[in-house]
Amino acid sequence: MDTKIYDIIVVGGGHAGVEAAWAASRLGAKTLLLTMRRDTIAKMSCNPAIGGLAKGQIVREIDALGGLMGLATDAAGIQFRLLNRSKGPAVQSPRAQTDKYQYQTYIQNRLESADNLTIGEHTVAEVLIRHNRVYGVRCEDGAEFSAAAVILTTGTFLRGIMHRGQEQWPGGRLGEPASNALSDCLRKLGLKVYRLKTGTPVRLDGTTVDYDKIDIQPGDDEPQPFSFMNDRIDRPQVPCWITWTNPAIHDLLRANLHLAPMYTGQIQSVGPRYCPSIETKIVRFADKSRHQVFLEPEDQAVTTIYCNGISTSYPKEIQEQMVRLMEGVQRARIVHYAYAIEYDYCPATQLRPNLETRPIEGLFLAGQINGTSGYEEAAGQGLLAGVNAVHKLAGKEPFILGRDQAYLGVLVDDLLTREIDEPYRMFTSRAEYRLTLRSDNADSRLTPLGRRIGLIDEPRWERFCAKRRAIQSLEHYLKQTRTGGKSLWECVKQPDHPLAEDLANNEQIAAMGLPREVIQAAAIACKYEGYLARQDKQIAAFRNLEHIKLPEDLDYHRIEHLRFEAREKLSAFRPFTLGQASRLGGITPADITVIQIHLKKIKCNDSSRSTASNA
Repeated sequence: MDTKIYDIIVVGGGHAGVEAAWAASRLGAKTLLLTMRRDTIAKMSCNPAIGGLAKGQIVREIDALGGLMGLATDAAGIQFRLLNRSKGPAVQSPRAQTDKYQYQTYIQNRLESADNLTIGEHTVAEVLIRHNRVYGVRCEDGAEFSAAAVILTTGTFLRGIMHRGQEQWPGGRLGEPASNALSDCLRKLGLKVYRLKTGTPVRLDGTTVDYDKIDIQPGDDEPQPFSFMNDRIDRPQVPCWITWTNPAIHDLLRANLHLAPMYTGQIQSVGPRYCPSIETKIVRFADKSRHQVFLEPEDQAVTTIYCNGISTSYPKEIQEQMVRLMEGVQRARIVHYAYAIEYDYCPATQLRPNLETRPIEGLFLAGQINGTSGYEEAAGQGLLAGVNAVHKLAGKEPFILGRDQAYLGVLVDDLLTREIDEPYRMFTSRAEYRLTLRSDNADSRLTPLGRRIGLIDEPRWERFCAKRRAIQSLEHYLKQTRTGGKSLWECVKQPDHPLAEDLANNEQIAAMGLPREVIQAAAIACKYEGYLARQDKQIAAFRNLEHIKLPEDLDYHRIEHLRFEAREKLSAFRPFTLGQASRLGGITPADITVIQIHLKKIKCNDSSRSTASNA
């Protein structure tokens, strides 16, 4: 590094750090990405899978905004599946198993060749602050780097403690040290810092699994790409497999609960409710005689297998016995033993909607440091933080997505308005406008926004515009062409009509030679026209409250007729809009009405003072 002065410094090379550095550098900011080890950038330390329920929507949104995750997944994917295919498009989500080594290589190569981006190997120990404003970072080796904005994407490294039985050792993930000094720094800066827990299962030698004894789970016959820049996936796919735990395993685990850190008091923090450890499952679901275990390859050659479903922190010997009792893997060799990890995070209620901390200007947080779990949630936050750091320095308005615009908007809004007591995970059920926020239309929702802020290059924009024109042309054709007294558009709406079943195989439509995604977009717009119109009305009502800003210094305790509980909650969270206030737990519609009346009084008083002053 020939300089120590940058516009933006990104701390951490995980999925959040990657997207933050990529976005900031693409927007012209002189960016420094600091990571403990250059070769671990974009490392998939848990399951090497991207997407899944609701997470797939997030990846498509990242891609539509010009991020890297979708492109990397298409380049490294070894199995692609569309989840919930039998259900409606609102809950269908793409998922891909990836080769974790190819994924890392793709990301690292893109970052290495990026303009305006420098990568450095340092462990950051301190964020440098002057007059409550960031001016740089200091590293453990004494090196200092200056920047007007710093984005922390520290993953599970802040005071990370790993657990396996009675074993405990500091670490951010297997074989890598924890970051203790930076965690202490955040506390000294006045940020609230709490603890969360996550874990990982055993990895098996892929050559030692008896595949003929377990069920195979193939990918889709026609794999769908994640990136809107790719038409198809041409590589051969690798299958996954399914096995099960059994009563003998459950008996073993119950008999040894006294050795599990979760139940000895050794682990104090809360883990993810929706991805529980196997010891949690046998206690919480004691009536179940078995639990599903997905055996998922970690690379194209199936060198190692990730045992999805048996995350644990039992001692090695118990893990060995568990594997020996499981169908298909009785003879399998354990390559890496499972472990749990506790780490520090900063509740996101301390952030502004642009992911900048309230107390410290220019300091942004993204990823697991905000209490989330998952590569996708982290990457999305990273992209938003990178864009907003650039906007901050340029004096531009923050780039904030609403709940009605993107799952990324739902994610950030939830973090700012909810008390997170477990790692936050995105689900389709969290998005009230999920019929609008589909995975298939992420480009139509967000690519124009990405273009406006400068992340969408000319080739992607031209491709997007061509697709949009093709969809409009097909919709016009369906509305204008009639058969049996009805337009084709009306025929598609009828559930029992052949066109509704498969528009793409209609002879006239097929002759047009349109891409599958164009036909799909027109079909969805037609079939769900009434529902989408209804949701548009709901969104319009929602936006009325979202547009009413709340003063940051508003004294809720002085608002007449506001309930005490509401005053306490609002003072603690300090929402930025009336819409956010309405989503806080314990806040009622009556409270919102009281605040609206108070705001009108303030506005009237300010207007009266202004009139008197002018007179």
